[in-house]
Amino acid sequence: MNHCMLEVLVKKAPTVRFTQDNKTPLAEIEAEFDSLRADAPPSTITVVGWGKLAEELQRTVQVNSKLIIEGRLRMNSIPRQDGSKEKRAEFTLSKIHPLSTITDVSSIPAKPQSNQKNDPETSLNNEGVKWDSSPLIPDTDDIPF
Repeated sequence: MNHCMLEVLVKKAPTVRFTQDNKTPLAEIEAEFDSLRADAPPSTITVVGWGKLAEELQRTVQVNSKLIIEGRLRMNSIPRQDGSKEKRAEFTLSKIHPLSTITDVSSIPAKPQSNQKNDPETSLNNEGVKWDSSPLIPDTDDIPF
């Protein structure tokens, strides 16, 4: 079964197009997610939503939004100009879980600094949701069987 969950940051606004019969909407965004290794740069992936998910992407997702996305991962072969083929990952959505939709941090009203550490509600909102992205199996060269 192919089912993945990723915490991503939206890098490009959704683009919507329709299938040839102009009935089914198809939306794409470019998203970035952290690597499992601390020294590796973030990875970028194309996220595709069909039908109602495409409409939801268009309505609710903006650049710099943080999302948890669920869906299927697949590899596309894309021909290059030199005749070779490049493989790119594509993520097909089944669910969207917004973590934030704020793009301008200056619009958030500031609370007094003195009470923030003692206020559990404020500390939870400032920290946000943290996910453990460490691999389930340690990264070693030894084969475990």
